[in-house]
Amino acid sequence: MYRFLLSRQWVILTLVGLALIPVMIKLGYWQFHRHEHKVAQNQLIARSLAADPVPVTSLTAPGRELPRRDMWRTVSATGTYDTAHEVVVRQRTAADEQSIGYYVVTPLLLGNGKAVLVNRGWISAGNDLTRFPDVPAAPRGKVTVTGRMMADETTAASGIKDTKGLPARQVMLINSKEQAKRAGRPMLGGYIEQTGPEPSGNNPELVPEPDHDSIGPHMAYAIQWWLFAAAVPVGWIVLVRRERRDRVTAAAEQAEQAREDEAAGAARDGGRTAEPAGSGKTEAAGDHAAPAPAKP
Repeated sequence: MYRFLLSRQWVILTLVGLALIPVMIKLGYWQFHRHEHKVAQNQLIARSLAADPVPVTSLTAPGRELPRRDMWRTVSATGTYDTAHEVVVRQRTAADEQSIGYYVVTPLLLGNGKAVLVNRGWISAGNDLTRFPDVPAAPRGKVTVTGRMMADETTAASGIKDTKGLPARQVMLINSKEQAKRAGRPMLGGYIEQTGPEPSGNNPELVPEPDHDSIGPHMAYAIQWWLFAAAVPVGWIVLVRRERRDRVTAAAEQAEQAREDEAAGAARDGGRTAEPAGSGKTEAAGDHAAPAPAKP
C-alpha cells in the first residue's frame, strides 16, 4: 500500500523535505550564534563602562586599530580643539532614534603633536544639506574630555557606504586615518564618543550610552527554525498516513461499487433468463389443452 511513495510526486516531495531539514538546522545555529554574540557584546559593554577611566594614549596610538576588548572603555584626554578641521557626519540619528542629523567630530590636539577625534554629539541637519551646518562652537582653551573609546568606522563593519563628492567638511564615516590625511597630523586610532563634560546651552546632544540589556529575538528565531526542521519529518509522516488512508478508502469504495455492479448485473441477467422460460410453459399448457367441441 506504500508503493505510491515511488511516484514522481512523492519522490520530489521527499527530496525537498530532506533538503529543508539541514538548511533549517543551519539557520537555527546561525541565529543562535548571533544570540551568543549579542550576549557577549552586552557583557563587554557592561564591563567597559564599569571600568575606571584611563588616559586615551594607554589604549591607542596613531595608525593602530582599536582591539575589540577595548571598545567602550572610558578614557580621558586633555588638549585644545582644532575647529579648523572639524567635520560633520551625515545621516545620524538623535537619541530618539528618529530625528536625522549630523554628528559633530572635532580633533583634540594633545600637545605632543598628535590628536584624537572627539564625537561631540548630535545636531539637527537643518534644511540645506549642501552647506556646512551651524555647529555650536567647541570650548576654547585647554579642556579635559571623557568618553567611550570607539573603533574607526568602516563600510565593512558598519554597512554605511562611504559616499564621495560630499559638500566640504561633510563625511559619512568617523575614521581617524582619513581625518589624519585631511588635518595633516598624526591621529590616534579610533575616536572618543564624548560623555563629559555635560553640554550646557546650545551644544551638541551627547550620544546616549549603548544598549547592553536587551538580547534581541535571535534565540527565539533559532528555536523557531529548529522546530520547523523537526516539523518536516512529522509533517511527511502525517501526509503519508493520510495518503495511505485515502487510498485504502478509495480502494474499498471501488471494491464495494464493483460488488454492487456485479450484483446488479446478475439481477439483470436473471430477469432476462426467466422470460423465455415463462413463455415455454404457456405454450406447453396450450398444447395439452382440451380440443374444441365439434360443430353439429
